Amino acid sequence: MSKKYDYLIVGSGLFGAVFAFRARQAGQKVMVIDKRPQLGGNIYSENIAGVNVHKYGPHIFHTSNKKVWDFVTSLVEFNNFINMPLANYRGKLYNLPFNMNTFYALWGVTTPPVAAKKLPPPPPPPT
Repeated sequence: MSKKYDYLIVGSGLFGAVFAFRARQAGQKVMVIDKRPQLGGNIYSENIAGVNVHKYGPHIFHTSNKKVWDFVTSLVEFNNFINMPLANYRGKLYNLPFNMNTFYALWGVTTPPVAAKKLPPPPPPPT
């Protein structure tokens, strides 16, 4: 009896898809099964009326590793997305995480030392 596959991969999320891809590059026979009809697991998006909708929740890919970035961008196209969360405090919008724009909007300060003087002292370390 001969085997049909070297690997059976259950799930085509990031790990399963990358493992299958690399195994095939190495000449291995793989079968990938998934309960969903598309690849990508929870990072799947649908294009609805020209808008990419994250069907299973938001996903943002971050890496500072050039090798990882070169690999993933050789496989898929990325949207140009910049995550800029805001907080609404008393009807005004502020940048998150806090930065000098936030402190300028709150207190009119323009340097870190002046902003630091406006902040409460840090709590004492636990004993």
